[in-house]
Amino acid sequence: MEFHLGTIDTSILIIYGVVLIGMGVYFIRKNKTSEQFMVAGRSIPAWAAGLAVMSAYTSSISYIAVPGKAFDSNWHPLIFALTALPVAWFVTKYVVPYYRKKNIISVYGYLEEKIGGWARIYASISFVLFMIGRTAVILYLSSLLLSSFVTIDIRILIVMIGIITIIYTLMGGMEAVIWTDVVQSVIMIGGILFIGFILTKDVFAKPDFLIQNAFDANKFSLGESTLSLKSRTIWVMIIYGVTENIRNLIADQNYTQKYCSVPDEKQAKKSVWIAMLIYLPLTALFLYIGTSLFAFYSGSENALGEAITKGDQVFPHFIATQLPVGMKGLIIAAILAASMSTIDSALNCSATVLFIDYYKKYFRSEPSEKSSILFLRLTTVVWGVAGIAFALLLINAKSALDIWWIIAGIFGGGILGLFLLSIFNIKIRQSQGIISVIFSLIIIIWASFARDLPDNLAWLECSIDPIIIGAFSTLGLVLMALLFVIVNRRVLKSP
Repeated sequence: MEFHLGTIDTSILIIYGVVLIGMGVYFIRKNKTSEQFMVAGRSIPAWAAGLAVMSAYTSSISYIAVPGKAFDSNWHPLIFALTALPVAWFVTKYVVPYYRKKNIISVYGYLEEKIGGWARIYASISFVLFMIGRTAVILYLSSLLLSSFVTIDIRILIVMIGIITIIYTLMGGMEAVIWTDVVQSVIMIGGILFIGFILTKDVFAKPDFLIQNAFDANKFSLGESTLSLKSRTIWVMIIYGVTENIRNLIADQNYTQKYCSVPDEKQAKKSVWIAMLIYLPLTALFLYIGTSLFAFYSGSENALGEAITKGDQVFPHFIATQLPVGMKGLIIAAILAASMSTIDSALNCSATVLFIDYYKKYFRSEPSEKSSILFLRLTTVVWGVAGIAFALLLINAKSALDIWWIIAGIFGGGILGLFLLSIFNIKIRQSQGIISVIFSLIIIIWASFARDLPDNLAWLECSIDPIIIGAFSTLGLVLMALLFVIVNRRVLKSP
């Protein structure tokens, strides 16, 4: 499936890339200190930080995969967005005040205070490796989409998008990240609203009233309510949504660093709620577009060709064949915006974690501003190049999303468990904490790879939905820690 962009659409993409680099150049003059590079001098308004937090939730995966999921299945991804609301209440009431009181920049220092230095090391290393994987997958998927429209090799596209993102992140720091996120969010939301409007006119038009075909196919369902963890039921999505949203807003530097870039606690809380109250209807809009695409292509005049074999291909096909000149380039720019806003944040936050949790802690406790900025910019480049390199390796992968699930599970699963132990003041010894982390990793490995086993090993097989592997590993870590707490108390009580 290959389409071609005209001169106008191609020019729009080029201008967009130039504007991003220009924003980086503009903000470079403000990056005189490490704090400005990491948290923009805590001067970002709540609404801008909120848009940046929201943009961390979205990427090319959201723009393509969410409508694709609604096309293939139903509206079960909406449950993820709905569970973000009670999590946001918990975070703004109990977590944000503590983070702001301690003037936290790297959230992993919290683990050292509550559990020990080993937890900080494990969580911070897991995070920065996780960011390489996330950068790579998003770079690959956005380049894969763009390669359908331009006659440029996907390897060149990966490198081009990666370099542009590195440049404006490198020069402008967190202020450039947040304000480009604002611009990218506006482009993304505007683009998706335009497509929703076009599709609505088509699928609600009489006499065909194609949207009825979506109702007949039960496309607006949130999923089955059966008590099963083996398929994408409502309960599976609730477990996944609660777990991932807690991890995002409490334990993921990508999110915490943004709401720590505002002037005070009140603004931080406000930014979280702004993010959630935009993300929920935006998710519904992505799903509505996927469902409307199902209705649109159910009509005999708009039937999809044999080249379209899965839902993820439908939205790009619609963009290429149905949108007018100019708007096509803007929508592709919007998809790239969603991707690049995630990547720039990953690079800046990785540099921040490496600077605070390693450079300042173990090498130079009071570095000069010159050496601090140099280190932050150097690590931004190194992590960006690592993400590009990994993205190039994904070209030959069977499934980029399958690899993403494994990366997310291995590097994200244990982090949330450690934060939960910290929040609820569960005290265990260092050796016991390490054993608990290892136990959670064993769960992740088993749940990821023990599938479709031979008959003689069927008893070892894992049948839970892969989307909740992280939740199970987190539960395993917490339960193992609680078991150690019980053992420790009995030992203390014994004569």
